[in-house]
Amino acid sequence: MYDEANITRRFELLAPLLDERAQRLLVGAEAACIGYGGVSIVSRSTGVSREAVAEGVKDVTGPERLPKGRIRREGGGRKRTVLKDPSLRSDLESLIEPVTRGDPESPLRWTCKSLRRLSAELNAMGHNTSHRMVAELLHEMKYSLQANKKTIEGSSHPDRNAQFEHINKAVQGQLDSGEPAISVDTKKKELVGNFKNGGRELRPKGDPERVRVHDFEIKELGKAAPYGVYDVGQNTGWISVGTDHDTAAFAVNTIRRWWYSMGQDVYPDAKELLITADSGGSNGSRVRLWKLELQKMADETGLEISVCHLPPGTSKWNKIEHRLFSFITQNWRGKPLISHEVIVNLIASTRTEKGLTVRCELDKGSYPKGITVSKKEFDQINMIKDSFHGEWNYTISPRGS
Repeated sequence: MYDEANITRRFELLAPLLDERAQRLLVGAEAACIGYGGVSIVSRSTGVSREAVAEGVKDVTGPERLPKGRIRREGGGRKRTVLKDPSLRSDLESLIEPVTRGDPESPLRWTCKSLRRLSAELNAMGHNTSHRMVAELLHEMKYSLQANKKTIEGSSHPDRNAQFEHINKAVQGQLDSGEPAISVDTKKKELVGNFKNGGRELRPKGDPERVRVHDFEIKELGKAAPYGVYDVGQNTGWISVGTDHDTAAFAVNTIRRWWYSMGQDVYPDAKELLITADSGGSNGSRVRLWKLELQKMADETGLEISVCHLPPGTSKWNKIEHRLFSFITQNWRGKPLISHEVIVNLIASTRTEKGLTVRCELDKGSYPKGITVSKKEFDQINMIKDSFHGEWNYTISPRGS
């Protein structure tokens, strides 16, 4: 006669120390030792179901014992929700991609697809699931959180690649001859003041920088318009931080300031200057004032100024974007641009391991918008268009030369 109290006591002492498999082996061994009626006795003494005790007996005495390391036999345990509910996976996918696979009137069509929102919508469709099950299914279906990515450049000009080859050849030839080649553009305008700036900065724990909730321009401070010049051959940059409008006059004056402050010292014998620029903005290929201001600079400096514009829709390929502007953005991430002085200092302190250095100055000049260039003024520009896309590639020489 087996003492059920002892069986109960042993199980109470050992069960908290064992996993599911070990507990099942323990009650199976007890029942196997008792023999006939052991399954019922052990089940009654421990509270473990008769089915589990019987399985334990099979595990310790049967010909096909449970392999080491497994808790259950193959296929054992509670069946997954997705196996009991075959349409759960397809319905979940239809909610994630309602435009192509589901109802365009779905409540999730115009909302953030959070795990709990997806779970609630699935339950409303008759499924029985939770946000944790949704997360597990999404992981299996190879879904993850993704941000928008800028890859669509709009319509592509048929000669886009040919223009890039033309630019590359022109820049390489300029560098080989020891003449200056620069890339120019306007960096994104920035609100001046204690506004949120993207990124994070190390600070004492629990003491983030306090900034304004709303991004409304402070009239006394306005905006900063950083226009940049990147010297391709020297890996150096010049930034003019403008306080007025971003016009062609401002753009060319920045190039002029770079030349007198940095360029002519590095290239004392220069006769030609090559500029690569976007097709739009203040230095756009169709902007008459841009070409007139370049003519004035050519007359002042005696330089022959050649310009190669990047094809429309390819501004992010401009060298200044990824060789200068990107590092400025990294350098001031998480720092509120509270004044023009702070902006100038942050830009000027930008450095890279590959030797990039940047000079920056504030330009408080006035650059009014809406200045028109008459046909007579434009016709006096000493410009020769290249035989290959002359609207993108042209040379402006000093007048009288």
